[in-house]
Amino acid sequence: MIAYKKREIKENPYNAIVVFVINIILFAALGYFVVVNFFGNARTVGHSMNNTLMDGDVVLINQFVYQLRNPKRYDVIVFKPKVETVSEKYIKRIIGLPGETVQIIDGRVYIDGHALEDDVITTRIYNAGLANEPIKLGDDEYFVLGDNRNSSDDSRYANIGNVRMREIIGKAWLVVYPFKDFGGTAANQIEEETEAK
Repeated sequence: MIAYKKREIKENPYNAIVVFVINIILFAALGYFVVVNFFGNARTVGHSMNNTLMDGDVVLINQFVYQLRNPKRYDVIVFKPKVETVSEKYIKRIIGLPGETVQIIDGRVYIDGHALEDDVITTRIYNAGLANEPIKLGDDEYFVLGDNRNSSDDSRYANIGNVRMREIIGKAWLVVYPFKDFGGTAANQIEEETEAK
């Protein structure tokens, strides 16, 4: 009779660790690919978006949301400056939509002759700028304001003016710096509160 010896299969205790590390590296690479290709980032410069976004806040930009839908009133957007020598991106809130007429009368925003009752920022505006007269928006134009209404360069001034759709990079989506504010933006919280009204 022939006797067969049982072969012992020894498992290497490091295999599980190697597989775990490889998975982490793959997930990190996939995350990096998604962020780089679908999201940009912008740094808030100055105080024009206080208290929604503060000076120095870095936000991720959702660059594909407007391929699925048009920008909405109160979206906080990131857009390119009209002046080529200005390198920083602008971050402002959409107030007027294509085809609407915007005017600022007695410190309040009016859309098509009616006061904007549900405006997320209720601060009285002291300088109407160009919006002292009615501004008729074109088919692809948006009127934007900073949330710090009395300390913001925005559509009220000729250096920014109305923002065309092709100038919009995307929607401000997530604060990634400073880390204490990571995980959401006050912009989104205000938007959710507004939609719940």
